[in-house]
Amino acid sequence: ALNAINENMVQQISCKLVEWRGREDLEVVCIEGAGTKAFCAGGDVVSITKEQVESVALNFFHDEFQMNHMIGTYPKVYVALIHGITMGGGVGLSVHGKYRVATDKSLYAMPETAIGYFPDVGGSYFLSRLPQPYGMFLGLTGHRLRGADLKHMGIATHYTTAEKLPALKADILTSDRSSIGDILQKHEVEAPAPFSLDPHESLIKHCFSADSVAGILSRLEQDGSDFALKLVKSLQRMSPRSLVITHRLLSIAPSKSYEECFAMEFRAAHQIVRSGEFTEGVRALLVDKDNAPVWNPAKIEEVTEEMVEEYFKESPAVMATLR
Repeated sequence: ALNAINENMVQQISCKLVEWRGREDLEVVCIEGAGTKAFCAGGDVVSITKEQVESVALNFFHDEFQMNHMIGTYPKVYVALIHGITMGGGVGLSVHGKYRVATDKSLYAMPETAIGYFPDVGGSYFLSRLPQPYGMFLGLTGHRLRGADLKHMGIATHYTTAEKLPALKADILTSDRSSIGDILQKHEVEAPAPFSLDPHESLIKHCFSADSVAGILSRLEQDGSDFALKLVKSLQRMSPRSLVITHRLLSIAPSKSYEECFAMEFRAAHQIVRSGEFTEGVRALLVDKDNAPVWNPAKIEEVTEEMVEEYFKESPAVMATLR
């Protein structure tokens, strides 16, 4: 995947952030993706699942979550240029920073439910704080937003064009804390209207405000529009376990702090890695690419309350798996 983030990259970025945090002569940190196609297409989930060793995946998530948390609490001004593909782990590298600049080439998604996982990297925190129920919609479906959509949705703080990026970056390199806001505004262009989801606003608000995944599917089927039925078909391909876990995470996250959301996600990650669901999803979609995952359970109605509760229990054993 383009600029997929792995353990080595997490360690390098984290070390730099720690180093720069203590430098009095540095006021602004700017991050961008290598090349022109992607900011970061997500975590390198193939490498962390191929050994099928729980601790490899869990250590990666632990270190990645710590890095994401650091970004959201960073004392320097943090600017992410989210040009190109920005998914999963790439969202975690950007969305918690003070400024996120989208371009006309940006492509955003949190597609984790399709691989037997859930929107992590602080996804429960930021998705639950978007206008609702759009956060629930994006988290469950993995729907892709493009360009100006990111500004309309509040994922990006600023919007510009790819052509303006070189000049923007040059100005950022000579900026300080007091001038960065003016610099971003100088290079910003008006985000083109309309928001791509505007035609489906009433459907999304009605269907994705249901209090369960089963309720969401029922409302979509009752709606019967082409858009609704495409969503039903898409959701039915995803891991039932992941969908229910994601719905629970996003439902309770509004009452949780930034730190509590990360802790909650790590407990859920521990359980879903142990279940084998994540490894199976990665195998089917990214390794063998047969697009035929064998989910367990296979149906939404087979995901029991007892099963879900396991993902939200406080557990000292979880911490014992970490380095």
